Amino acid sequence: MEALLILIHLATLLNSSLAVRKLLGTQTNIGTEFIRTSCGTTTDPGLCMTTFSGYASEIQASPKLLARTALSVSLNTTRSASTVIVKLSKSHGLKPKEIAAIRDCLEELKDSVDELKRACDEMGSGGGKSFELRMSDIQTWVSAALTDEDTCMDGFSGKYINGNLKTTVRRQIVKVAHLISIALAFVSHYAAHP
Repeated sequence: MEALLILIHLATLLNSSLAVRKLLGTQTNIGTEFIRTSCGTTTDPGLCMTTFSGYASEIQASPKLLARTALSVSLNTTRSASTVIVKLSKSHGLKPKEIAAIRDCLEELKDSVDELKRACDEMGSGGGKSFELRMSDIQTWVSAALTDEDTCMDGFSGKYINGNLKTTVRRQIVKVAHLISIALAFVSHYAAHP
């Protein structure tokens, strides 16, 4: 009799566990579809899907959470790119024009980090300003961060810059710019459809 009760209890636990897994799986599927649809409207759907699909269970179908996550990922990626470029600046044999281009780029990246940080902070705040004013400020800061990335690359456009250096910096900055562009798209969508 006791063995039967244990089996019934185990069966109940197993059923509950399967139900929870099914519910979580459904939520992840909803989030994944929402992200897929949202990414389809961006300039780089592939990068978008690769970057944000791992957040599907957290984001669900929330434009606000998607925008907030995109801002946070953009901020972290910009910080990482800055770290890579700082390491490049310590390379031996750099020409004065290359050093100047790296220095200018790092200044632009610092500005981007500041602007994205302000956008993240404002996205997380709820008080004081109207929703419209908060969203307008966030869009302005994210747009400025995107412009900073373009300005960074301007210094590497000359023929006097080492090809490998230019390629490495470009790879970092293009990824950052694409992620910031995606974040701006998500913020704009959320601003229009809260």
